[in-house]
Amino acid sequence: MSATPTLAGKRVLITGAARGIGAALAQRLASQGARLALVGLEREKLEEVAAHCGDGAFVAECDVSDDQQVTRAIEAAAEALGGLDVVVANAGIATGGPLRLQPVRSWQRVIEINLLGVTYTDKAALPHLERSRGYLLNIASAAAVARGRGLSAYCAAKAGVEALSDCVRVEEAPFGVEVGVAYFLFLDTDMVRDAEREMPRMDAARDQMPKLIGQTYPLAPAIEEIVAGIAERRRRIAYPRWFLRVLPFRHVLASRLFERRAVREVPEAMREYERVIAERGESGAAATERTRDLAGI
Repeated sequence: MSATPTLAGKRVLITGAARGIGAALAQRLASQGARLALVGLEREKLEEVAAHCGDGAFVAECDVSDDQQVTRAIEAAAEALGGLDVVVANAGIATGGPLRLQPVRSWQRVIEINLLGVTYTDKAALPHLERSRGYLLNIASAAAVARGRGLSAYCAAKAGVEALSDCVRVEEAPFGVEVGVAYFLFLDTDMVRDAEREMPRMDAARDQMPKLIGQTYPLAPAIEEIVAGIAERRRRIAYPRWFLRVLPFRHVLASRLFERRAVREVPEAMREYERVIAERGESGAAATERTRDLAGI
């Protein structure tokens, strides 16, 4: 069996690197000798992560929903590192609520960051990856496949990330760029913990899921899976790994395991969301909007 390719010396850019998946991945790649460019909001947090990534880690504060900011950040990172070999489009947020009750701006913001932000990152990074015949990894979610009530924006964005990745893979194959997409279930990250605390009836929704899907998984083995996937330039990465076997049966998964179970909970969920709006106002009914790691369905 051949050894896993080394990542030593690889020039890697990660968006959403201040917390969660992004921060943990940056530190793990740095431990293997990769050179890092960390992009995202919360500059102080980015600097803290950079301090654990060895000398020369580049930091750029950037809102990924602004295409011009993204382009400037990626150009600056490529100049600082002398090019890019790997780009991980990871930045994202999670908000939720029934579509007819969720504030429009909250819904839009998820699309702007989780889908358009990935698109802007990919577009700005591709010229650099073509020069290095590099690897692009877009972090989607199990939500691209297993959709649920109260998560229409998040699921739509993640399904879009999956489709975007599959299209770009074909477009970039002649230029030597390989493209991967990653799917995760609920991981032990800030974003998932925030959602559990702030989204109305999140616990009830997860209780309706099969245990293998609804439980929270540890972050560390997911990071190891990403690192191996980057080294091997995989088309698809998932944690837990068994989720890859589910992908061909996505329509059965959505209709049988989620839709039928969730329908029974919808009336109570709607009443709960209306109660939260009455107590907190529309802006407080959605989960806190912060650019964080992408994890969880």
